[in-house]
Amino acid sequence: MLVFIINRLIQAAGAVVVMSMLVFIGLYLIGDPTAMLVSPEANDLERAAVRQAFGLDQPIWMQYLTFVGNAVRGDFGRSFLTGQPAMQLILERMPATIEMVVVAIGFAVLVGVPLGMLAGLRPKAASTKAVMTVSILGFSLPTFWIGLMLIMFFSVYLGLLPASGRGSTVNVAGVSLSVLTPDGWRHLILPALTLGLAKAALIIRVTRAATREVLPMDYIKFARAKGVRPRRVVGVHLLRNILIPIVTVTGLEFGQAVAFAVVTETVFAWPGMGKLLIDSIIILDRPVVVAYLVLMVFFLIMLNLVVDILYMAIDPTAREKVRDQ
Repeated sequence: MLVFIINRLIQAAGAVVVMSMLVFIGLYLIGDPTAMLVSPEANDLERAAVRQAFGLDQPIWMQYLTFVGNAVRGDFGRSFLTGQPAMQLILERMPATIEMVVVAIGFAVLVGVPLGMLAGLRPKAASTKAVMTVSILGFSLPTFWIGLMLIMFFSVYLGLLPASGRGSTVNVAGVSLSVLTPDGWRHLILPALTLGLAKAALIIRVTRAATREVLPMDYIKFARAKGVRPRRVVGVHLLRNILIPIVTVTGLEFGQAVAFAVVTETVFAWPGMGKLLIDSIIILDRPVVVAYLVLMVFFLIMLNLVVDILYMAIDPTAREKVRDQ
């Protein structure tokens, strides 16, 4: 197990280095940030002074080595726009994104697993056809379109929920949380629902497929032959054995939602990391973009490691495969 974790950490370091190089080169080729930061009326001397102040007058390889040297010490540079440390800006926005994703994934699991099991247990029922049709729609429709439709219905037509912003927050140990206030929940429902519908559709399909695969197994037939109550067969014998794909998919979808909640945050003006990333890309705020992507790559790799560990905790055969490697 220890060797497995060390190998994953080495892979994480390599992926972060490669990704940072690609992003650095890509942003360098896109354009000059000083065009966004300096007034159009500025002369060449003023532009050169700004470039020198931000180190943009150096060759790209020198800029990258400077970035790496500072990043090793935990310094990812300062935002070209605000002058604040790039990582500080990202960490300030992280609670908003995390709480939205946690609520969205929680909704997806609470809805997706029961409906997926129902569809798997009764494959020919009319309710199953309805569930699978809805899951196809949720999986196929663009996130931004779902968000806009929810805004039109709940905010514009019914006037029940706000269409943008985060609402009131409560500071807990230096972290601002909106899930602890009624107004925060009113602002959170629509973006979390928008993000959660697509995830629920995927979990429904995964759960249904796993249920159909496990039902013909001998231990299910044996439990039924022993006279075990159907509720216990489903709740213990079936559910326990379909947890592996559900945990795997849920963990991976959680990571993707955190890293790529950009569309949802933009539609609802949710002040999270995704909206910060879009704003930073528009003005070519290189330190913030690179710091965000480095953090997300590391986060996704660590999340995959946690999912693998949970997988091994649930499935004993997976532990044996790791020991044999």
